Amino acid sequence: MLNAVARYLPILSWGRQYDRESFSNDLIAAVIVTIMLIPQSLAYALLAGLPAEAGIYASIVPILFYAVFGTSNALAVGPVAIVSLMTAAAIGNVAEQGTAGYAVAALTLAGLSGAILLVMGFLRLGFVANFLSHPVIAGFITASGVLIAASQLKHILGVPGGGHTLIEILGSIGAHLSDASLVTIIIGVLATGFLFWVRKGLKPLMLGLGVKPRMADVIAKSGPVAAVAATTVAVWALSLGEGGVAIVGDVPQSLPPFTLPSFNLDLIQALILPAILISLVGFVESISVAQTLAAKKRQRITPDQELIGLGAANLGAAFTGGYPVTGGFARSVVNFDAGAATPAAGAFTAVGLAIASVAFTPLVYFLPKATLAATIIVAVLSLVDFSILSRSWRYNKADFAAVLTTVLLTLGLGVEVGVSAGVALSIALFLYRTSRPHVAEVGLVPETEHFRNIRRHQVVTSPQLVTLRIDESLYFANARFLEDCIYDRLIGDKDVKDFVLMCSAVNEVDLSALESLEAINERLKSMGVRLHLSEVKGPVMDRLERSGFLKHLTGDVFLSQYQAMQALTPADPGPRAAAE
Repeated sequence: MLNAVARYLPILSWGRQYDRESFSNDLIAAVIVTIMLIPQSLAYALLAGLPAEAGIYASIVPILFYAVFGTSNALAVGPVAIVSLMTAAAIGNVAEQGTAGYAVAALTLAGLSGAILLVMGFLRLGFVANFLSHPVIAGFITASGVLIAASQLKHILGVPGGGHTLIEILGSIGAHLSDASLVTIIIGVLATGFLFWVRKGLKPLMLGLGVKPRMADVIAKSGPVAAVAATTVAVWALSLGEGGVAIVGDVPQSLPPFTLPSFNLDLIQALILPAILISLVGFVESISVAQTLAAKKRQRITPDQELIGLGAANLGAAFTGGYPVTGGFARSVVNFDAGAATPAAGAFTAVGLAIASVAFTPLVYFLPKATLAATIIVAVLSLVDFSILSRSWRYNKADFAAVLTTVLLTLGLGVEVGVSAGVALSIALFLYRTSRPHVAEVGLVPETEHFRNIRRHQVVTSPQLVTLRIDESLYFANARFLEDCIYDRLIGDKDVKDFVLMCSAVNEVDLSALESLEAINERLKSMGVRLHLSEVKGPVMDRLERSGFLKHLTGDVFLSQYQAMQALTPADPGPRAAAE
C-alpha cells in the first residue's frame, strides 16, 4: 500500500533521505533561481497578455505542487515563452485582452491543461511524447521564437501592435512606426544589448577580475535583475513614465489569490483543442529538459509521473490566479548548475517568490515594459536554430519538408496551426516510414552464419530458396506492402520452392498483419511455394500460436536463418555476387 502511494507521491521517497547537505544545496539554488525568475515571470505574463502579477502567481503554487508530485530534482516549473505565446493566441480568440474574461479564460486554459495531463498520467500515456518528431518540434520552437521576438518589438519601439502571425505582427508595427518613442527605443536597445552581453561576457569578466567561479556564475545569472533595476531607477528619476514610456504600473502586493476557472461549456469547447496542444508541447519541452539534466547525474525520470506532476502544477495555477505552466529550459539549467539536490529547491523558490510578491512588488511600478520585452527577446532568440533546416536537408528530405512546412505554417498562420501541423506531420512521417519499411533479400555470407543484403554483399544463395528480411514490426499500415514485396519477387521465378520470411526485426504482428500472413500462406501454396518463418521473437511466436496460424503454415518455423538455409537448400550452393 505504501509503495503504491509513494509511486504517486515521489516526495515520500526523496523526503526520507533529505539531509542538511541537501538543504544547503537546495537553498542556494533557490536563491539564484528566485532572482532570475522575478523579471522573467513578469516578462512572460506580459507575453501572455496578462497582468504582470499573473507571472509571479503562476510561479508559486505550481512549483510547490510539482515538488510534491514531480520526479525531477532540477526541473523548475513555471511560465515559459512558448506556452505563454500559445496562451495569448488561444484566449485572444475568446476574450479581449485586459478584460476580466481574458483572465478567466487563462485560468480555464490552465485547468483544462492540468486535467488533460493528469488523465494522461493516470492512463500512463507518457509514451505519446515519442510520437512527436524532434526535427519537427525543433522547427516549431524556432518559428515560435521568431514570432515571440517579433511580438515584443512593439514594446521596444513604444508603439501599439498585435496579431498572431509574423505578417500581422510586422504589419501592425509598421503601421504605427511614426508613433515610435525615441526614449523607449533607447531603453529597449540598451537593455537588449546589455542582456546579450551578460549572457556571453559578464562571467568571463568576473573570472578575469578574480571572482570565484560559482560567484561569477551567480552574478552573470543576475544580469536581468541589474537591467530591471537600472532602467526602473532611470524611469523614476527622470520621470520618463510621464513622457510616454510604458511602465508596468501597480502590481498587487499580495500572495496568490484563490481563483476559480470557468465551467462554461462554450468556453471549454473553445479552449479544449488549444489546451491539448499546450499540454503536448509543454510536456515534450519539460520531459526533454528533465531527462537531459537527470542523465548528467545518472538519475531516472518517470514520464507518466511527470504528467501527473505537471498536471497538478497547472491545476495549482488555475486556482491561484495563474495560467498554463511547464518546465522551463533556462531556469531548470540554472537550477541544476546552482546545485539543486531535490525538488525541495523548487519549494524554496516558491517561498522566495511569495516573499517577493508581498514585499517587493511596489519596486517594479516604474519598470519599463521595454526592459521586460528585452528580457523575452534575449531568452527566446537562444531557441532559434535555423540550422535544423540545413541539417535535415542533408540527412533526409522528408524530414526537411516536414520541418520547413512547420516553420512556414507557424510563421504564416500562427502557433496553433503550426503546432497542430507539427503533431500531424510527426505522425504522418512515422506512418509513412513504417508503412514502407526496408525489405532486403538476403543470402549467407561465406564462411559465416550471418545473412546480408544480396545487393550489398558477396553472399551465397540458392535458386530454390528466397529469403526476405523485413526491418519493421508488421501492422495494418505495412501489411499490404509486405504482400506486394513478396508477390513481386516470386512472380515469374518458377525455380523457387521455398520462401522464408526472416523476422529478426519484427517485434509485433497485429491482426491486420496476421490476416496478410494467412493470405500470403494461401497464395504461395497455390503457387507451389512453401512459406517458412525464421528468427521469430518469443512474444510474436506466442501470439502466432494462439491464433492458430502455425497449424496452417505450409512450411516450418526455424530458430535461425542459418538453420533454415541448411534445411532448405541443396549442398554446395554457388556464391552470388553483389548486384550493385
